[in-house]
Amino acid sequence: MTERFAIYYAPSVNAPLWDRASAWLGRDPSNNELFEGAIAGIDRNRLLNLTQSANRYAFHATIKPPMALASGASLEELRAALGEFARAQQPVPLGQLKVASLDGFLALVPQQENEGLQDFAALVVEQFEPFRAPLSLKDRAQRVARGLTPRQEELLDAYGYPYVFDEFRFHMTLTDRLPEADQREIMVAAQTWFAPDLAEPMLLDRLVLYHEPEAGSLFRRLEDYRLGQ
Repeated sequence: MTERFAIYYAPSVNAPLWDRASAWLGRDPSNNELFEGAIAGIDRNRLLNLTQSANRYAFHATIKPPMALASGASLEELRAALGEFARAQQPVPLGQLKVASLDGFLALVPQQENEGLQDFAALVVEQFEPFRAPLSLKDRAQRVARGLTPRQEELLDAYGYPYVFDEFRFHMTLTDRLPEADQREIMVAAQTWFAPDLAEPMLLDRLVLYHEPEAGSLFRRLEDYRLGQ
């Protein structure tokens, strides 16, 4: 199976939000530590059932979506390019985040629109496009079958992902799509659990390289690239 790499934002592994989100999802992808016990009054097994996909992809905000490397491109080259790119950038203010429902998924999102964040995400997508292998016909068909607008299908064909540029929305996923009966309870639990770490404005201060060793496997956090350093 083809391995994939993704360029994400995630807080430092030393940040309280990272610990809190890893505990919520049940796994720390930097070391594969597993967590047990109830969270905000929600039974662990129940929460794991509601976060299976979010757990696999791990806590993050997608900047450059998961991609197989293009023919002739290497992980070493990707790492070098990420280091060079990050050193030339400055951190991007995110403002305060909040828990929100996105079509039934819970996620942390900025409270305000952020043009600088949109521009930065677009720059990353363009900058690392040469490293992306073309989307397979099977993967394209699966994406289209989920329902895309004409613009999203255009972006899918051009960049291998439908939610980039004007379709991009910064979000850090906390759950899979929730059954209607669970939405209110899990929303309240998430707001309670994450509230201590959402009081202050946040800064996108790094890009993080994640790795999926083979299709369907757990994503691992590989390396951080601090912006401006």
